[in-house]
Amino acid sequence: MPELPEVESARAAIERAALGRRVVEVDDADTYVCRPHSPGEIRDALVGRSLGGAHRRGKTLWCTTSGSGPLLGLHLGMAGRILVTGPDGDVVEGGDPARRHRHGLKPEWDRFTLVFEDGASLRLFDTRRLGRVRLDPDLDALGPDAGEVGVAAFRERVGRGTAPVKARLLDQSVIAGVGNLLADETLWQARIDPRRRVSELDDDDLTALHRALRLATRAAIRGGGVHTGEVIGHRRAGGLCPRCGAPMSRGTVGGRTTWWCSEEQG
Repeated sequence: MPELPEVESARAAIERAALGRRVVEVDDADTYVCRPHSPGEIRDALVGRSLGGAHRRGKTLWCTTSGSGPLLGLHLGMAGRILVTGPDGDVVEGGDPARRHRHGLKPEWDRFTLVFEDGASLRLFDTRRLGRVRLDPDLDALGPDAGEVGVAAFRERVGRGTAPVKARLLDQSVIAGVGNLLADETLWQARIDPRRRVSELDDDDLTALHRALRLATRAAIRGGGVHTGEVIGHRRAGGLCPRCGAPMSRGTVGGRTTWWCSEEQG
């Protein structure tokens, strides 16, 4: 599932290849992905405008549009990707760097498309149809971005209450952008039990957790996604902690499957 690092990669792809290009056509016919908008509503709002900037908070991605136009919100869902193609249809940004052409990418998996004046396009490609496109998305319910929040604000927000620390990290109204894998990686890096109540964490614990989150997030962005985390490949039956060699433990925290080192986080 795309988490903050994958969404940041999508934002960067838009910034590199899609800004300042005039939109001449929009395919917004998928009424599920584009809900609550009716077909043609997003098209009417965007044709003739250009994308002015690409922004992200947590897993939420949006673009400003020219002429005081609406914000264009793009959510990747479980498996969505942003693809920017050239006039010939080849992928120039986004997707798999090893496969920069449209062959094998079924057009029915293009859930939303912007066509630019030169024939290039921006597409939400989503095999699961769980992405979302909407105008003027609500950003007020999101907490500060997990990759940018300062240590004082992090301690105050994450350390409040009695929830298990992993559940607190996953709450997008507290900190935006942490998903299941990034939470496990961060807690493993900080050597903190995911089941531990946040009320039991002192300032040193929360400072260490903030530092681990920043490092894990930056490493995942550089590496190409959360799947590149140090502990992620060991989250499996029979897996061993890559740091100390102890067996990995499995449980459910905050409704999500969770893995941790039985020795260092037990």
